[in-house]
Amino acid sequence: MKTQTTSINSIRKDFPILNRHVYGDKQLIYLDNASTTQKPIQVINSINDFYRNYNSNIHRSVYSIANEATNAYENTRNKIAKFLNISDPKEIIFVRGTTEAINLVAYSWGRKNITKNDVIVTTEYEHHSNIVPWQLLVKEKQAKLKYIEINKSGELCLEQLDSYLECGNVKLVTFSQMSNVLGTITDSKKIISQCRKHDVKTLIDGAQSVPHMKVNINDLNCDFFACSAHKMLGPTGVGILWIRKNVMEEMIPFHGGGDMIKEVHKYDTTWNDLPYKFEAGTPNIADVIGFSSSIDYINNIGMDVIRNHEEDLRDYTISKLDNIKNIVIYGSKDSTKSGGIISFNFADIHPHDLATILDEDGIAIRSGHHCAQVLMEKLDVPATSRISFYVYNTKNEIDKLITSLEKAARLFKL
Repeated sequence: MKTQTTSINSIRKDFPILNRHVYGDKQLIYLDNASTTQKPIQVINSINDFYRNYNSNIHRSVYSIANEATNAYENTRNKIAKFLNISDPKEIIFVRGTTEAINLVAYSWGRKNITKNDVIVTTEYEHHSNIVPWQLLVKEKQAKLKYIEINKSGELCLEQLDSYLECGNVKLVTFSQMSNVLGTITDSKKIISQCRKHDVKTLIDGAQSVPHMKVNINDLNCDFFACSAHKMLGPTGVGILWIRKNVMEEMIPFHGGGDMIKEVHKYDTTWNDLPYKFEAGTPNIADVIGFSSSIDYINNIGMDVIRNHEEDLRDYTISKLDNIKNIVIYGSKDSTKSGGIISFNFADIHPHDLATILDEDGIAIRSGHHCAQVLMEKLDVPATSRISFYVYNTKNEIDKLITSLEKAARLFKL
């Protein structure tokens, strides 16, 4: 499969689920990729190969298949480092996903460094996983949580960050590189540059950005970065947390148990080297190896190809939605400023009702608050409908979506 010649049709052939039919004869149209992406056969086969041929624990044994498993597991760490331009693979910790990664930072860094009246800054368009851990921490430490607001275009009002930083009590600024509801791409480098001037740590939630655009952690110059495999064609239950080495060295372990130790005595323990100090117990070996295959698959296509395809598909979808009366789109319509996500409401049809109607036509979209109730409060809506794309989606699928929306309009006599 060559980047220059890869067609969407040939890509689609690699995804068995896209041949699925629901309700008898309705071919599945999957438009909920911001939640999780589908898996190509190459990823499925790599997991199957592990369990069939070299299933064993890692880092502990000297027999041949254990060495094979350890090498495959660590190869994923090296591959991620190259994919995200991370200088040292040992700054990468394997976790269950972005949520666990953020909680790890809140526990292992936050409980040591946040004290009474300190300030943590986040944004109004964060996923709950980048809000709730900080709420727990500030309540425990009697610190404060503040928010950067969004404007009518769904972009951050970054002048507020300057005023927060000038107060002198900010210890951490944590934000999504891409909103999981609006698709807004955050000006990460500007935020990090502002924080660096005040010696403030920065954490990036890259769950939505990494699958859809080139990410260069060396260039970003943040302190923490988290993302998940399942949003980039990989398995569920796997993610990574990158931590700047000098910061990681000062952090306490998140979990205690096997493999994160060097020696354990009755009343004292010495920790393993980085990053294993933060990887207690038997990890999700098979799915980490599957993650490696998903990175290979994405590299084969090329991130530029993925990004360009999604921009084109988003523009096409918005042009079609604009022709339907009573649809309100949230955030910017400029696809150069957004990822492949569109959130909208359709007259007074509840998003759950709309999703049910579309499902009857085989079309899977997300409805609800998308784990972003702070943003829903800002938008003054209880929920939205959300369409989200990936590289295997087509304009033909969008045409069928539009037809189904028109059917909903007739049903509700709009």
